[in-house]
Amino acid sequence: MLIVAVEVIVDTGAIDELRNALRTMEEATRKESGCLTYAFSVDVNDPTMLRVFERWETMEALNAHFKTPHMAAFNTAIGKIQPKSIDIKVYEIAKEVPLPG
Repeated sequence: MLIVAVEVIVDTGAIDELRNALRTMEEATRKESGCLTYAFSVDVNDPTMLRVFERWETMEALNAHFKTPHMAAFNTAIGKIQPKSIDIKVYEIAKEVPLPG
């Protein structure tokens, strides 16, 4: 399994401009083969921080995601707001373990 963690810093108000693109991207991606989780969130203490949390079955599924029309449309929408920074990390996970307690 792969976990993708994305942090995007944008200007104040830019996330509101992206809401429709975020909704469309989230809905389309969740239907993709191999997508286990795909969710956007805004940091409760920093309204300029957009996060994406993703879980994918395989690297092949993630690579296929990058080639979808909705990904291309989303990249165009993100480009229009000119993010201040984008940090993307991909983690390969061998297994999930239960939280002790």
